[in-house]
Amino acid sequence: MEDIVWFIIMVPCSAVFTIIGIYAWNRKKPMWFWAGSTVEESEIADVSAYNRANGLMWLVFSLPLWLSTFIELWNEIVALFLIAADCVIGLPVLMIVYKRIYTKYKA
Repeated sequence: MEDIVWFIIMVPCSAVFTIIGIYAWNRKKPMWFWAGSTVEESEIADVSAYNRANGLMWLVFSLPLWLSTFIELWNEIVALFLIAADCVIGLPVLMIVYKRIYTKYKA
């Protein structure tokens, strides 16, 4: 039963970040990072490259979540460690990487 609850929670959570990555990758207008903010096309020199980098950033962020989803069947501690690392280390790294992406593609 615990495994089913784990999957019910982790699959949608992991999928959200994967979907954001795919959406960003395929978006025609520049993808934003912060909720409520926008990035104008005039701000970005190469929108498609900017969006691919942004999408890749989100896809990489979702990988530890997907890994923990399935590793939990083998070892709960390792799965929880992956989630904690993704939150504690991954979120700040996500912000730093986005700043670099924005700076690199800024017009």
